[in-house]
Amino acid sequence: MRIVIYSMLVLLIAIQYPLWLGKGGWLKVYEMERQVELQEAKNSLLALRNAKLSGDVKDLKDGTRAIEERARVEHGLIKEGEFFVQILPVDKSSDTQATKQ
Repeated sequence: MRIVIYSMLVLLIAIQYPLWLGKGGWLKVYEMERQVELQEAKNSLLALRNAKLSGDVKDLKDGTRAIEERARVEHGLIKEGEFFVQILPVDKSSDTQATKQ
């Protein structure tokens, strides 16, 4: 009788192995769900970035305001009759040396 009970127990454990540790087992499913959640988070960030870039492309194609703004900010260009004033930040290292002397 004990042999039958032990053999049934071994068969039960053998049946449970694929469920927990097999190719489509619970642990693999849990890991895959975690990877899917991470990828969905990355995709949502990339979708936001794509929407912003799409807006920038549309502005560059349709209007001149975006082109003018980029020229001013990135290249420091100004229109005729305008004055360009640049305020430089104070260099803290030179201030500390001047106060020590």
